Amino acid sequence: MEQSFDAKGKILGRLATEVAKVLMGKNFPDYAPNKAPKGNVNVSNIDHIVVTGTKLRNKKYYHHSGYIGNLKTVRLEELMKKDSRKVFYKAVWNMLPKNRLRRVRMKHLRLFKGNAQ
Repeated sequence: MEQSFDAKGKILGRLATEVAKVLMGKNFPDYAPNKAPKGNVNVSNIDHIVVTGTKLRNKKYYHHSGYIGNLKTVRLEELMKKDSRKVFYKAVWNMLPKNRLRRVRMKHLRLFKGNAQ
């Protein structure tokens, strides 16, 4: 089963929790935590997603290569300008359980900057 969400005017975290629940399969009556759902989740209009408060300027994303002194930081504002799909992808990624099924579940997520085809 395929589900579609429209991100226009929606708050980032609120929509990400809804999508994470669907990716886990919690909306189906035959939910099992050890199974990945069969359907895809399409999210359109990612460019029009809303971030509340001062998070746009103050929130930072960190990543580290493992080498000394190589901690990189990127502000949410910069990441939204570059590719808003990455911001939503990271939000949903961090809301899913940290196990082997996380990658399998994320393969069912499709993000579109405009309207879905």
